[in-house]
Amino acid sequence: MKLFVPGDAAAVAVGADEIAEALSAAGFAVVRNGSRGMFWLEPLVEAVIPAGRIGYGPVTLEDVPGLIAALHGDGAHALRLGDPEQIPFLKNQTRLTFARCGIVDPRSLDDYVAHGGYAGLRKAVALGAAGTVEEVLQSGLRGRGGAGFPTGIKWKTVAATAAAQKYIVCNADEGDSGTFSDRMIMEGDPFVLVEGMTIAGYATGATKGYIYTRSEYPHAIAMFNAAIRTARAAGYLGGNVAGAGFAFDIELRAGAGAYVCGEETALLESIEGKRGQVRPKPPLPAHQGLFGLPTVINNVISLATVPTVLANGAGAYKNFGMGRSRGTMPIQLAGNVRHGGLYETAFGVTLGELVQTIGGGTLTGRPVRAVQVGGPLGAYFPPALFDTPFDYEAFAAKDGLIGHGGVVVFDDTVDMAEQARFAMQFCAIESCGKCTPCRIGAVRGAETIGKIMQGREVAKNRALLIDLCQTMKLGSLCALGGFTPYPVMSAITHFAEDFARSPLPVAAE
Repeated sequence: MKLFVPGDAAAVAVGADEIAEALSAAGFAVVRNGSRGMFWLEPLVEAVIPAGRIGYGPVTLEDVPGLIAALHGDGAHALRLGDPEQIPFLKNQTRLTFARCGIVDPRSLDDYVAHGGYAGLRKAVALGAAGTVEEVLQSGLRGRGGAGFPTGIKWKTVAATAAAQKYIVCNADEGDSGTFSDRMIMEGDPFVLVEGMTIAGYATGATKGYIYTRSEYPHAIAMFNAAIRTARAAGYLGGNVAGAGFAFDIELRAGAGAYVCGEETALLESIEGKRGQVRPKPPLPAHQGLFGLPTVINNVISLATVPTVLANGAGAYKNFGMGRSRGTMPIQLAGNVRHGGLYETAFGVTLGELVQTIGGGTLTGRPVRAVQVGGPLGAYFPPALFDTPFDYEAFAAKDGLIGHGGVVVFDDTVDMAEQARFAMQFCAIESCGKCTPCRIGAVRGAETIGKIMQGREVAKNRALLIDLCQTMKLGSLCALGGFTPYPVMSAITHFAEDFARSPLPVAAE
């Protein structure tokens, strides 16, 4: 009998390796797949039977003897979940980018092709380079890394820029709190990212691609490097990709985990072997990017979605979503939430539905007080804003941002002044130091919030903090300093009571 036991880092963290070894020693054929994204059920063991797959989870090492007996018998077990596809959390998703994740063997190119892999590249070659750029443009695909910039416009700009050498750079420096979609793709379906980068290279005339990730992702690094080697050996990378007459190859670079290297120009500096500092713009990377040459910089999810867009057509992808936010978004539920994991759905689902219905509310069972969307620089939304649709423009209208799709839940025990101070402290630590508003402003901001929390001249310091946030928002060189005011100002706006500290008592003479 074939069993699937995830090799995803989230499953490994709760004992998947030991369980896989035990099941393999018992004579089962074990495949290390990616995670389905239902983290509260990990490790999720799936058995292949004539009718399909049957899931068991969360499995511990102590459960293995009983599970082995069940698998040799009628399959009955207390941890039996039935068909994983019928679990509501998974059944109700619209999986386009993550269609294969958790289903295929991520090491097998044959498995990838058997599940529709490289159909997008074939379609791209049939359309031609210009036609491929137009297809991506018409799909409405926007950058899934946070900025939401139209992917097709970036590609069109690089394609139209004359140069002897062009580059595709994949930003896999996933540093936002509560985010893990990039890692899941690299660990669970790496060939889709190889294919997406290859399509981007073909469309824009780039012959070399770099993927930049962080050293804290050893499983993703190993899996993606293995995929590069396999694709190259099979002719899907190299001097004549898939016999289509164009050249493209990929190299992975690992950084040291500096948050600022998630900013595209600091990332380029790091790839070039320099200190990760933000470059002023212009020039834009599309004109002068990596090594001073035209460069497409896209996030993992953006590039991993491209094969689906090409294979099914721009119209099919554009049918999902709302307004200018087209297609699907892999939303990552984390923090104090009962059902944490990855949920891919079309834009338009409300924040309340994500947190209360899909996420199941808080793990502690206490009321939800705040939800931070968009990483450590995202705004805090109270339940009063839970009717906000998950959409770039809808969040922006309420002074929030979607970012990389991370949703972190807090219950009613959270101190929002402390969360605001954390945002400033985080910025101070992670600042590259290039611009004054970020480098100095974050330090002064943390100090000022500290004074408010101590009850020292609360009204005066609150006004000073608001003024400082405005300076950082308008004067910072990049989004690190420019977005730090979002969590601070949202905390002040929606949770004002946490900043109304009692004045310090006057010392007796």
